[in-house]
Amino acid sequence: MFKKLFAAFSAKSKTRADAPYGTEELNTVHNMLFSDDVGHLFGDAPDARVVQAIAQDPNEESRVRLLAAQWLRANGHAPAAPEVLGVVIEVPLEESMDTLAAYADGRVRYINASGRTAVFEGAPSDVAEQAKILVATAIPAFFKAAQQKPAYVPGAGQLRFTFLSQDGNRVTEGFFSDVVRDELAKPVLEQGQRLLDLVVKQGNAQ
Repeated sequence: MFKKLFAAFSAKSKTRADAPYGTEELNTVHNMLFSDDVGHLFGDAPDARVVQAIAQDPNEESRVRLLAAQWLRANGHAPAAPEVLGVVIEVPLEESMDTLAAYADGRVRYINASGRTAVFEGAPSDVAEQAKILVATAIPAFFKAAQQKPAYVPGAGQLRFTFLSQDGNRVTEGFFSDVVRDELAKPVLEQGQRLLDLVVKQGNAQ
């Protein structure tokens, strides 16, 4: 699926990374995938010990754990034993973008370039298991990735991995031809491809 999405010619994007879609609603959904905007989720004056417990609770939703870790870092508290808990793959396509997000708890979010969305809350089992495999595969690439928050979406012929960690998100991006030659990034793309195939299959079955 991913390989079929790449444009034939490369070009730099001028679309803001926080607004790649044509509606405010979709852009909000897209931005929430990265779990880096805490807002008032934990109230005005939360107990840091409670937030730390949330961040380290393996039974808590991965995105909530990431938000808890984000709050801790922003308030001078380093999360204990930070983990990689998700990966977001973005592929531009004809003035829009395909976005696939997988989390360590098996949850999956998908935004098609057409604007259609799909949400998987840890089921079906094959989707959840592949999401976990994708996140585990992304861990080595995370340590090589850059600590940055890009201003624009990837250009045509490119793709972007954002690795979601309790220690802060990191990004790897480049042209498809470069990614498939990268020994750390290529497995992430391959596992993302397998997850996308399962997601699309579920959509076709509905």
